[in-house]
Amino acid sequence: MTIESLLLRFHSDMVSVERLSENTALTYEECAKIFLKWLQSERIKLAAVNPQVLLSYLVWRRTEQKCDELTIAKDISGLRSLGQYLVRQKMWEENHVMLLDRPKAGKALPKVLSVEQVDKFLDAIDTTDPLGVRDRALYELIYSCGLRISEAAGLKVENLHLKERVLLVRGKGDKERMVPFGENARDRLKEYLENARPLLVGSKIVAEVFVNYKGEPMSRKGIWKNFKAYEVKAGVHAKVHTLRHSFATHLLAGGMDLRSVQELLGHSDLATTTIYTHVDDRQLREGHKEFFPGHKK
Repeated sequence: MTIESLLLRFHSDMVSVERLSENTALTYEECAKIFLKWLQSERIKLAAVNPQVLLSYLVWRRTEQKCDELTIAKDISGLRSLGQYLVRQKMWEENHVMLLDRPKAGKALPKVLSVEQVDKFLDAIDTTDPLGVRDRALYELIYSCGLRISEAAGLKVENLHLKERVLLVRGKGDKERMVPFGENARDRLKEYLENARPLLVGSKIVAEVFVNYKGEPMSRKGIWKNFKAYEVKAGVHAKVHTLRHSFATHLLAGGMDLRSVQELLGHSDLATTTIYTHVDDRQLREGHKEFFPGHKK
């Protein structure tokens, strides 16, 4: 069946079966057309669509086509209607679009950077001095682990395990979670801990991983202030928290399952899933390595 014939039947079904207005039917038909064309360009069969494919599509609409939250909400509504039609026609076993929550009107979607934009930001950091080495390790780790700014500031040396490439994070509600990180983050951390941090700390004993020029624990404000300076230098408009959003979005777009991303973020309110399933540390490390596209060697 061609895209054109499918859209024609879908339109007729919306008007005759769903009793939608002609304007709504035309709007949803356009949403379906853009989606089907995207599937064709990505060489993804309609029968192979799953939640990860849908998320990848919405990421493409958001980042590549610069669609705002109202457009994304409209897209999801249109795709929900398409999914219902495909289920009735037995072309889909279930309507996966129902797993996606529509953005609330007036609430902007989190800004997300592409992998290339993250690279551009990180490359803007001058690593010829100890503070630059520290900042490159800091922001590389925030992106590689999806850390909150408070989690990065409070990270203890004793909870950082370079050999295993995993760290213990204390997040909101004082809850702890294990999060793996990539090779690039490990290499940057190793350079910082062995060469830069001793110069900053001197003879002091400091529990926190990241310290300021006085050898004292970095504050959230300090991390934010330095980020803003690199943002201007790189020409990449973002916030520190944007690195966390980008981490999650890149994992989902890469195909990692939603429950594992929820575990990595330590975020119990992810709207894309309602069932919390524990994933052991080995699975998280393997999933992170397989699905996270950031700085792969």
